[in-house]
Amino acid sequence: MTKNPFYNALFAIAYIMVLITCLFFVSASRMGQQESIFTAMGMLALLVFSVALMAYLFFYQPVLMLIEGQREKAVKLFLQTVGIFAVATALVLLASLIVSG
Repeated sequence: MTKNPFYNALFAIAYIMVLITCLFFVSASRMGQQESIFTAMGMLALLVFSVALMAYLFFYQPVLMLIEGQREKAVKLFLQTVGIFAVATALVLLASLIVSG
């Protein structure tokens, strides 16, 4: 994605928030409707897409940097991205506790 870990982690959190918001409203609108096999297929396809997107966001630039021989920078970028993502995740969980409590 980019060499800015903040943008990578922010995009990952934004993707998750948009995805869960959409799933929340879709499931609320389908109350009482029977699940079909296509729901399971769609959820598995969404999982595969999400894993591929997160791999791109977290690993693409560090792998390119490793190939270019910039091992220290690659490790630093990866760890910073994961760290920022962890902080953003903690903030989302904290917000969840505050809103539900």
